[in-house]
Formats: sequence, structure tokens, C-alpha cells
Amino acid sequence: MPENLIEVKHLKKYFPVRGGLLQNIQAYVQAVDDVSFAVHRGECLGLVGESGCGKTTVGRTILRLISATSGEVLFEGRDVFALKGNDLKNLRRDMQIIFQDPYSSLDPRMPIGESIGEGLKAHGTKDARQRNEIVVNMLRKVGMEEYHSRRYPHEFSGGQRQRIGIARALATQPKFIVCDEPVSALDVSIQAQVLNILRQLQREFKLTFLFVAHNMSVVEHISDRVAVMYVGKIVELTDRVTLFNNPQHPYTQALMSAIPIPDPDLKRERIVLTGDVPSPLRPPPGCRFHTRCPLAFDRCKVDEPPLVDLGGGHYAACHLRQPGAPS
Repeated sequence: MPENLIEVKHLKKYFPVRGGLLQNIQAYVQAVDDVSFAVHRGECLGLVGESGCGKTTVGRTILRLISATSGEVLFEGRDVFALKGNDLKNLRRDMQIIFQDPYSSLDPRMPIGESIGEGLKAHGTKDARQRNEIVVNMLRKVGMEEYHSRRYPHEFSGGQRQRIGIARALATQPKFIVCDEPVSALDVSIQAQVLNILRQLQREFKLTFLFVAHNMSVVEHISDRVAVMYVGKIVELTDRVTLFNNPQHPYTQALMSAIPIPDPDLKRERIVLTGDVPSPLRPPPGCRFHTRCPLAFDRCKVDEPPLVDLGGGHYAACHLRQPGAPS
């Protein structure tokens, strides 16, 4: 059995919606609603879904960048939400993030060498020469040179800034990195370069990734296992090969049908979903996908399907995959 580095148990994150003269809480946006999964040590777990499904919120809640409403996250068996003081500071050294927009996460008035070295200084590397050696080494690991450390963020292209973001995340020698759509804003050719860098660094440093994305082709390239989210819920979870060859949830099947085939003579039968994605402010009862699912039946509108093991570590939350379902 693979060793779990991260265990997420019944994680919930609700954002309050305030209104009225006194700004009282009127409702809650159920961004993440009872999500459970594990990330094995050394693997890349892809987390995919449409925009607004809660995947970025999951990553940031795991890192305690935002507070959870309820649930539990274990890192090497330690309760992340219970840590305080030096214990929490040491944890942040082991858990890092690569942001979707690296430019907004870099100080425009600070050379990028200093930006990368900030985390090292905060975690006890006081010697400036030692910090500079680590910064230069990290820049070279992502395909850049020493002189780049003296330049400012506006002097780099989008792809270069994302490499800087990767170098900064690696500087503290973390064990776990949340990659929050790190290539979604880049050109396709640059995407491939950044993905290959991440793969190479994962092997070299034995890193564990949670890779958040909405592009299925990108997820197929880099992930070992894939979790599919829909309106705050995980609806399917399995290894990459099984998911792309044999998706079981109707939502996953619809996502797969939208992946373009790089051959003009081949055509994939497209599953077109009707209607709009439900609002996490007022999610529908039962299965949250039933309002758009072409295979929905009466039970789907009432009972919420649990995420069950279909065999071989393939999990799906669909009444059609459970005993007693209509054929």
C-alpha cells in the first residue's frame, strides 16, 4: 500500500454571504462540501473540474491560507488545523504553493532573487551568501541563470515568471506543493516546458503534488491519479489511465468527450450538457449533477450518492454504479 503524505477528511469550506443594513449573514456559499481524499507520498494527484467547482479552495484550505469550516487535514499524521506557533511555521516550510498568476504574487519593487530568498530568511537561513547560493541553484534548476536574480518581475515573460514561482516554492525544500493552475495562463508551447520542468523536479526532489487544473490534457500529461470535482464535491477518483480509458461518472464522461483528438480523420462522440452549472449558494438536492445529467432518474433528485469504491481504487459518486440501479 502507498504511504499517504496528505489525508483530507470531510473537508468543508463555506463562505458567508452578508446583506442588509447590519450586514448579517444571509446564506453560505458551499465552495467545498464534505471532501475526502488522500495524496500518496511522491505522487501527483490531479484535481480537475469546471471553474468555480471549489478545487482552488481545496488546495488553499489544505495549506491553511484560508480557514476551513470543518473537517480534518493530516500531514504525515499531524493535524494541520491544530498546529500553532513554531510547529505551524515548520509545517509551512514543508508545504508550498505555485500560484496561477505569478506576477501578482511577486513584489514589483523587489529583485526576484530577494523574493525567492524571503522564504529562506523567514525559515532560519540568516546568512546572505548561503541564501544567494540556494537562490541561484533553484533558478538554474528551472532553466534560468544567476544574472536573472538581479532583475525585476516586469522584465520577464509569463513563462519566465512562472519558472520563478516554481523556484520560490522549491527554495525551502518542501515535501508537498499545491500547483494552482500553474500553466493555464501560458501559451501551449510554454505549458509543455513548464510541465516537463515540474515532472523533472518531482523526480529529483521526490516531491508530492496536488495539481489543480481544468485542462484535461494537461492533467493527463502530469498526473498519477485524478480526482474530478463538481460543485464542491468529488464525483470520481482513480488512476490516470483508468480515468481516461474507462470513466464511470456521467460528468467525467462529458469532460472526456470534450478533449480534442489531434487527428482530423478521427472524431469523438461529444456529450453536450444542457443547462447551467448549479450555484454553490443553493446547490440542488440529491446528486448535484442531476440537473444536467442525461442519465438521471428519480433517485438522483432525492438521495446524494456516496463516493464508493468500484474496485481497484476506482471511486465514483453515482447511483448508476451502485446495486439496484436501473440498467
